[in-house]
Amino acid sequence: TGGHTTEILRLLSCLSESYSPRHYVLADSDKMSEAKIRSFEQKRAETFSESQFSLDRIPRSREVRQSWISSVVTTLYSILYSLPLTYKRNPDLILCNGPGTCVPVCLSAFLLGLLRIKRTIIVYVESICRVETLSLSGKILYYFSDYFIVQWPDLKKKYPKSVYLGRIV
Repeated sequence: TGGHTTEILRLLSCLSESYSPRHYVLADSDKMSEAKIRSFEQKRAETFSESQFSLDRIPRSREVRQSWISSVVTTLYSILYSLPLTYKRNPDLILCNGPGTCVPVCLSAFLLGLLRIKRTIIVYVESICRVETLSLSGKILYYFSDYFIVQWPDLKKKYPKSVYLGRIV
């Protein structure tokens, strides 16, 4: 929500129309992001007349200040909910940037790849505000993503698998 949505829309504004259709996945309790996405897509349609997108909602995997123990249960539930959605949407690429909602979707895609059902490229972009440490989502997806992009050189030093591209958002 909020900052993560703004960052991902900035990234998407640089992509060509060949990245279509776009499927957005939001937490079921996220009220702000849908309006931002619809506004972005409406402006995009002015340039790309064939622009296609969809919005899907999944249960939030972790609420702010939720206990670690209970967040394991809610994340597992969200992964189970995400599996059929990921299978149905059949993405070639998942581009995500940090909200907890991306973890169940990425893990679902990773599981489908392990089962040889569908191979999806996972690109994780750590938020620009993460200067010295990774977010919780980043700490998890560092091990499951195909490309892990950081925006600060100190993070590249700490996480050798990461790719440092400078500030991209």
